[in-house]
Amino acid sequence: MPETDPTIFVVDDDAAVRLSLMRLLRSTGWNAEAFASGVEFLERAPLSESGCVLLDVQMPGMNGLELHERMAEAGICLPVVFLTGKGDIPMSVHAMKQGAVDFLVKPVEEDVLFQALDQAIKRQLVEAVSRHHHDSIMARLIRLSVREREVLEQVLHGRLNKQIAYDLGIAEITVKTHRGRVMEKMEAATIAELVHLCDAVGFEIPQPGAEAG
Repeated sequence: MPETDPTIFVVDDDAAVRLSLMRLLRSTGWNAEAFASGVEFLERAPLSESGCVLLDVQMPGMNGLELHERMAEAGICLPVVFLTGKGDIPMSVHAMKQGAVDFLVKPVEEDVLFQALDQAIKRQLVEAVSRHHHDSIMARLIRLSVREREVLEQVLHGRLNKQIAYDLGIAEITVKTHRGRVMEKMEAATIAELVHLCDAVGFEIPQPGAEAG
């Protein structure tokens, strides 16, 4: 049985389809909410819950593909499974290129639907952990003072304490102090771990002499 914590957000303009899907999902243990249009769904924001969106394509006004794009623009990080009565290959290719988990055509076998939803929720959980890790590292970087950041950049270039002291015009003992604070604030036990943390968030290190170019 699926986890009960995640929510399946059903967006479909057909009232009968919405009702049928809600009954099916809830009868098998899913949390589910239904929306008659993309606008109604966006008005539900913020959508910070775990889960995914089960989205129709052919809807009046804003269609499903447009809603998917609007979700990305709005920072709504919920995976999408498309479920449509009328779909074609170009439409499905476009949806998958935009990051959809699956593109299903009505009527769909329950097992196929559940498999797609399960895959979407697993993806969302993995992405949520990744975002949390990224945000945690960025928060540590923000805690660094200007001088500590300068020392960090030098350390990542492999510079020794005496070299850093010369470059920054400060005492070597001061470099050691800043270096210790960098390791503490970044919660890194080793230089290798420090490098890994910075790489994980794409921390850009100014190249020596770059200004001269």
